Amino acid sequence: MISRSDVHFRLIIKFIGILLMILSGAMATSILWSWYYNETQVIRSLLISSAITFSSGLLLFMLTSGYDHRNIGKKEGYIVVTFTWVSITLFGSLPFYLSGAIPSYTNAFFETMSGFTTTGATILTDIEAMPKGLLFWRSMTHWLGGMGIIVLTLAILPILGVGGMQLFVAEAPGTTPSRLHPRITETAKRLWGIYVIFTLLQTLLLMFGGMDLFDAICHAFSTMATGGFSTKNDSIAGFSPYIQYVIILFMIIAGTSFSLHYFLLKGQFRKVLDNEEFRFYLSIIFVFAIIYTVVIYGMHQAGPEEAFRDSLFQIVSITTTTGFITADYLQWHGLLWFGLFLLMFTGGCIGSTGGGIKMIRILILVKNTRLELKRLIHPMAIIPVRVNGKTIPTEIIQNFLAFFLLYMLIMVAGSTIMTAFGLDFTSAVGASIATLGNIGPAIGKLGPVDNYAFIPLGAKWALSFFMLIGRLEIFTVLLLFSPSFWKR
Repeated sequence: MISRSDVHFRLIIKFIGILLMILSGAMATSILWSWYYNETQVIRSLLISSAITFSSGLLLFMLTSGYDHRNIGKKEGYIVVTFTWVSITLFGSLPFYLSGAIPSYTNAFFETMSGFTTTGATILTDIEAMPKGLLFWRSMTHWLGGMGIIVLTLAILPILGVGGMQLFVAEAPGTTPSRLHPRITETAKRLWGIYVIFTLLQTLLLMFGGMDLFDAICHAFSTMATGGFSTKNDSIAGFSPYIQYVIILFMIIAGTSFSLHYFLLKGQFRKVLDNEEFRFYLSIIFVFAIIYTVVIYGMHQAGPEEAFRDSLFQIVSITTTTGFITADYLQWHGLLWFGLFLLMFTGGCIGSTGGGIKMIRILILVKNTRLELKRLIHPMAIIPVRVNGKTIPTEIIQNFLAFFLLYMLIMVAGSTIMTAFGLDFTSAVGASIATLGNIGPAIGKLGPVDNYAFIPLGAKWALSFFMLIGRLEIFTVLLLFSPSFWKR
């Protein structure tokens, strides 16, 4: 008789095998760019990495052949998703390590985890010196992790059947998954279809503004994934105002729920305009942008258009957890960069590629706090929290409160760990929130013009873990550390 733990083990092995074979194919696409730019040594490293990844995946799949992976339950979903994300990072770091471009495996793992989780925190001190094939793979990790490599697998492998829903919920947690069709495979296809359309559109618009094809694709990958990896040392600062505005637009799009994009493409404009989370999201961005523009222009730090563009770019980039930069916000007035630090706790809309706490949680918690004051005045009154005209169940509000408390506790724990590794207080707090929120640039010595190269190796493993739990929204990973989770 197969024990429950054995079932978990075989599920993990089989699905990781499938994912690794898909990952090897994505990795192999980088070879085309290395061939185009005549990077012989990198081609060899990419070929070896892709072969190792595919062979390992095939071996794992064959070891569990005949096992029905369609019977994936909720518990199995959490286990498979967490271990899958760790596995793709372990193998995804091979091109950087085997090529010698990042000789430390810890650094290679950190860079890759930052890529897949769309954090954008980097240890590279000279990005432009990196081979093009590796820069493309670096941006590709963003793009795969943005919408979710497991969601991609569900889109191209309908054989997963009913088990796919459990994986979808575990990788894309939130209030409710953005189901656009009763069949989860169709939902995955539509989400990835919209994702591809916007990526192609942004690529074309960037090329229209003077970017070459390589840079346009890499920046489109990073933007739509709200990742922040750039092919340039100064991120987006050296590009034209037109390109900066294009990236601002697509960061806003990427931070919006992809279910709203689906309704927009279907012509259901009222569903988009009436969505309270979307209006709350845009309100925060533009209210902050107006305030920052007035202050920066008033302090004679820039002309009116530049003040508006720099303000809007940094605010959108931080709010959506993308992490691109066009200005060193730590050089602004202390109140301004502190305001950006507060925005690091927000994040995009639920169902977007953005990280952070998410706008819907903040909106509901704000509404619940306001109504709690009314309940104190009228203790016998039943005053429900409503969003988009629907009453939010008490268990959802309790879940959000628990999430918020856990988020803050982990942030504090992360700051404590970073301080123990020798970081100053400001940098320690910045490292913790920037990795947990999948943002990238932070404050202190990890500001927009700095990087994570100086962080001790042990601290990088800890920050990699924070990136993972931030991307999978805490519960998916932390459940595995609960003894009751493993009980039959």
